Amino acid sequence: MKIAVLGSQGQLGRDLCPRLGGDVVPLTRADLDLTRPDTIAPALAAHHADVLVNCAAYNFVDKAETEPDAAMAANAWGVRDLARACKAAGCKLVHFSSDYVFGLDAARTEPFAEDDPPGPVSAYGLSKLAGEYLVRAALADHLVIRTCGLYGVWGTGGKGGNFVETMLRVAAQGKLLRVVADQRCTPSYTADVADAAAALIRCGARGLFHVTSGGSCSWYEFAAEIFRQAGVTADLSPTTSEQFGAPARRPPFSVLSNAKLAGVGVKAPRPWREALAAYLAERHARR
Repeated sequence: MKIAVLGSQGQLGRDLCPRLGGDVVPLTRADLDLTRPDTIAPALAAHHADVLVNCAAYNFVDKAETEPDAAMAANAWGVRDLARACKAAGCKLVHFSSDYVFGLDAARTEPFAEDDPPGPVSAYGLSKLAGEYLVRAALADHLVIRTCGLYGVWGTGGKGGNFVETMLRVAAQGKLLRVVADQRCTPSYTADVADAAAALIRCGARGLFHVTSGGSCSWYEFAAEIFRQAGVTADLSPTTSEQFGAPARRPPFSVLSNAKLAGVGVKAPRPWREALAAYLAERHARR
């Protein structure tokens, strides 16, 4: 099976490529640009892949509030064109989406299943949900994977690092860290997400699946656990989303259920604390 991976140099793509096995073709924006429809069909024709995995996205959540057209261009219209081209080429499309498609139910305490109704509260979340719908409408041979709060040793490209690295860097500078305690989700280690995604691809899964680390926490709880496991003393205090004042609203609760994975024989990722420990160990080993 020949698998092309768009966004192969991002933190998820770089963990996914070596886990896929077989004939893997790493693609970058220079090869296929979601905001340039004219690049899509030629790239597919050049490689004759059986599966195209899309790890690329516009992922600037706050900037999307002031440039929604840019978010829609990459996350919705570009994904629509990609899906149509995959159908024409007889190629399966695997597309990554986000927990930010949820967010209206502030009182919710049960993890969201794949068939729960979405309700994005930001321009970014809306663009990701639109992309999901456009993939599912364009071709039957698709796999959409929602994930959450990704962090990996390869960083996040244009965003410059990830949450773990940001926390450790700011703590080392001795600065006050105010982290929101009223947004509950599941930060997820890209190596674990890549393992489950590769397993889904190998077993031929279709449709919509959630893949995150296990359990849930607030961003404040996650930061505190980062410092505890890293043995770092930090000036950390909780704050609210309103006090923090980010331009884009975040879901107050966007925990995703991994239960559907068992139905196709795929092991769910480990709990988030164990995943964080593995990340910190990998980070240390690479230094």
